[in-house]
Amino acid sequence: MVAIIATAVAALAALLHVYIFVMESVQWTQPKIWKRFGVADQAAAEVTKPMAYNQGFYNLFLAIGTFLGLVLYWAGAGEDTPLAVAGLTLVLFSLGSMVAASLVLLTTGLKYLRAALLQGTLPLIGFVLILFA
Repeated sequence: MVAIIATAVAALAALLHVYIFVMESVQWTQPKIWKRFGVADQAAAEVTKPMAYNQGFYNLFLAIGTFLGLVLYWAGAGEDTPLAVAGLTLVLFSLGSMVAASLVLLTTGLKYLRAALLQGTLPLIGFVLILFA
C-alpha cells in the first residue's frame, strides 16, 4: 500500500514539474505567467525568455526521469530485480533533484519561500515514501 501511495505522490510531483515546464518553456511571455514568476514587465519577460525556456526543460527532464523510474520500478516490482533497482534509483535521483532545486530557489531569498515549498513538498514526500515502500 505504501508503494502505491508513494507512486501517486511521485507521479504528482512529476506532473507538477511538467506544468512548470509548460509555463516556463511554452507560455513564458504571457502576462499571467511572467507575473506569477515575479517578472516586472513584458520587456523583462522577453529578455528572460531564453533562460526560462532552458529552465523549463530542466523541469521536464526531472519529470521524465521520475515517470521512467516509476515504470521501471513497477516492471520489476515484487522482486529484487535490476529493473526495480534501476527504477528506484532513478525515482530517488529525480525526486531528490527536485527537492535540491527547491532548496536552491530558497537561497535566492525568502520571497521565494512559497514557490520553493510548492516545488519541493511533493517530491520530498514522495522521496520519503519511496524509501519506505
